[in-house]
Amino acid sequence: MQARENLAAKLAPATGPTSAPQDAYPPTGPAATAPAVFSSRDRLAVLAVCLAALMFGLEISSVPVILPILEHTLQGSFTGMQWIMNGYTIACTAVLMATGALADRYGRKRVFLYSIVLFGVSSLLCGLAWTTPLLIAARVLQGASGGAMLICLVAVLSRQFSHPGMRAKAFSAWGIIFGIGLGFGPLVGGVIVTLSNWRWVFWVHAVIAVATWLLAAASVQESRDPHAGKLDVAGTVTLSLAVLGLAYFVTQGADGGFGSASALAALAVSGISFGAFILAEARAAHPMFDFSVFRVRNFSGALLGSAGMNFSFWPMVIYLPIYFQSALGQDAAHAGAALLAYTLPTLVFPPLGERLALRYRPGVAIPTGMFVIGLGFILMRIGSEMQWLTVLPGCLVAGAGLGLTNTPVTNTSTGSVSSARAGMASGIDMSARMISLAMNIAMMGFLLVAGVAHYLRSALPALAAGDASRALANRIASGNLQEAAATLSAAVPGAMPSAMFDSLARAALAHGFGWIMLYGGIAAWVLALASYLTMRNTPAVASH
Repeated sequence: MQARENLAAKLAPATGPTSAPQDAYPPTGPAATAPAVFSSRDRLAVLAVCLAALMFGLEISSVPVILPILEHTLQGSFTGMQWIMNGYTIACTAVLMATGALADRYGRKRVFLYSIVLFGVSSLLCGLAWTTPLLIAARVLQGASGGAMLICLVAVLSRQFSHPGMRAKAFSAWGIIFGIGLGFGPLVGGVIVTLSNWRWVFWVHAVIAVATWLLAAASVQESRDPHAGKLDVAGTVTLSLAVLGLAYFVTQGADGGFGSASALAALAVSGISFGAFILAEARAAHPMFDFSVFRVRNFSGALLGSAGMNFSFWPMVIYLPIYFQSALGQDAAHAGAALLAYTLPTLVFPPLGERLALRYRPGVAIPTGMFVIGLGFILMRIGSEMQWLTVLPGCLVAGAGLGLTNTPVTNTSTGSVSSARAGMASGIDMSARMISLAMNIAMMGFLLVAGVAHYLRSALPALAAGDASRALANRIASGNLQEAAATLSAAVPGAMPSAMFDSLARAALAHGFGWIMLYGGIAAWVLALASYLTMRNTPAVASH
């Protein structure tokens, strides 16, 4: 229960000393001692928030299962598939902090309702898309509205439930449903695409959005902050450009070369934008980021733990469906079921992670959880050379590590700063999570393609390097093995019987996945060590 209340401060809007996190603290007087009884309106409000959380969680974890189908149906590239996920992530990052200021000023219920409408409309547009660029554009709108919805739903709960017992129950319900959406998303996506088609993976959210809007309109109480600060437009724009430029550099550099004019231009835009962001925050009256919080060692160590999860576990959710479906030959439904081994432990182990943090302090619990994530990735790497059953133990261990890490990271990042700065700290942490996720979706994609290309060059020395070779590696990395096998047979005739090129393409894909599994494991271990060194000899964080 306590973890859910701390998560309220974690996600609440950052608008200075009068921001929403203070709404999450228990009141004094009669409200503090009144019995925790939900009215009918309160129950409907919790249901509306839970449906919104379910949509957000499902949209993150159900879409990766259908990426191989999208690549074939929409005639897209592997890079396009990366941007279907990265467009959502970057847009979500761009609006997180700005939405808090808008909700505080114009009304949390009003902005919440607008975000639900936009999420439903964008989900409808995603399902109607007939080309990859159109789907990416719709995903950007969906990510922006999803990020706004996430921030608003936490602010709504924090404000509407003043009694600590009621608030704890409301946040527990929200957290459980959000976790169910994340955990069962791969299975839901696989079942939907098996029974119907990929468009309903998006359209189902448009249906849920209608019910969510009606419930929220009838039950959520309006609230505003009369002292809300101004929107930090300069900080929002410059940070978004910096993230977009860096993601474009990593993603496009894999195709055209990191020394190409377009890649270098993207890197320059990213660097200039980040410098402008730092300058804008230093001069802003109401900055999004207060960089002085990085001097708090527990906060910085928790932030490294947050990054560790997004250097390993969460970006791998994007690529594992390709591995199960293309490298191991499973259909979408079976791949979704296999992915439960990766996601379900994240729902089981958070209570243990919180107990470890309370007993041994976060400086031990967070690095331990990240070490377990890294161990899971190394076990996945070892098992990937055999068969799908040998990969599942590593998936279970990695999921358990995520469950051990997430709750201590959440509680530590909010509990290590004063209540007046909790909103600022939570905004920095959430932005860091989304930024590191976007970067590592791109980085894992680059390593996957590089690993495939390396295997092909080793197995077929006669295969010429260049644009054609990179395009072939991209095709294999996206799971389009039949077309890749035909291209290989035409490119190096006589190298082997044509029937063996399919096995070669499958082996190349498995080799590429070995690279990103190794990358995820090493990254988690490096950040675990950095987090431990940052937080060593620091006192335990008091719970809110």
